[in-house]
Amino acid sequence: MGGFVYLMLGIVTEVVGTAALKASHGFSQLWPSLMVVLGYGLSFYFLGLSLKTIPLGIGYAVWSGVGTAFTVIIGVIVWHETMSVANILGIVCIIAGVILLNVNLVKA
Repeated sequence: MGGFVYLMLGIVTEVVGTAALKASHGFSQLWPSLMVVLGYGLSFYFLGLSLKTIPLGIGYAVWSGVGTAFTVIIGVIVWHETMSVANILGIVCIIAGVILLNVNLVKA
């Protein structure tokens, strides 16, 4: 598998772990708490595999940036959290930064 496939798997499992973190209610619920541990464990595993072929700065920026954007979206859809113009602008800036880093990677 290519590095970016592992990276995407890392992002998905990180978002699942983070969503489960909210559902765990401070680790007081067993199944969501287990999903947190499994989600984060798999996320770091896949991130580590992706870093065999992707530079550290790029891999971590994509993992954390895209994961953050998806987590905000999950918060709005699943947990009915509010979204402001500032939140939207912040997500746009994160995505723009990730794109800019990847454009720089292609040029290198």
